[in-house]
Amino acid sequence: MQIHWKRTLRTNTSERFLGVDNGIEIAAADIHYLSNGQVAGTMILLDHAAPGGEWNDAAVMEVLRSLDDGYLPDVDVDAGNLNYTVVVAKVLGNYESTNDATRA
Repeated sequence: MQIHWKRTLRTNTSERFLGVDNGIEIAAADIHYLSNGQVAGTMILLDHAAPGGEWNDAAVMEVLRSLDDGYLPDVDVDAGNLNYTVVVAKVLGNYESTNDATRA
């Protein structure tokens, strides 16, 4: 995998990233910086992008380390100060609110 990460949202205590491999969205990550120096993340792996059709431990760790190495220099999964919850999901679509006052 050759994952390129794009930061799509940043606040004082959190970030959101989108991971792309060969032009295909493969993952999304929400990262939260906690006051005790720990970092908690949720990594959402997209089911259609699983190498060989299924996400295995090696592929999951490759994605996690890719984000860690590129964007999280002060924390590390192996050091124990970065923890992820990993979810495999299917994108259903994008839903946005509307300002249509005629809707009930």
